[in-house]
Amino acid sequence: QVQLVESGGGLVQAGESLRLSCTASGTTFSITQMGWYRQAPGKQRELVAVITRGGTTTYADSVKGRFAISRDNAQTTVFLQMNSLKPDDTAVYYCLADFPLGSREWGQGTQVTVSS
Repeated sequence: QVQLVESGGGLVQAGESLRLSCTASGTTFSITQMGWYRQAPGKQRELVAVITRGGTTTYADSVKGRFAISRDNAQTTVFLQMNSLKPDDTAVYYCLADFPLGSREWGQGTQVTVSS
């Protein structure tokens, strides 16, 4: 069992930056991938960025060049540096951890609000 705790959300103006963090605790050795999804009001949850244990990253087209995902050496904390934020980035951001055989754990979510 793994628990994910997110932090770093908040209210910013368009063009500003935020950094989200997500720390995994528990049985973390089997995590194959960590990352972030987001869900805006009235919309489906969508991929933002993920990073595999091997370091391969995947980004949504809408955040390429503005967001950067990274992790610590222990591979238990993942970061999302968000630059040049836009009002369309407003959403609840959820951390995820993937495991072998396709199972996935989610964090509780952190609100990011970008004002114009």
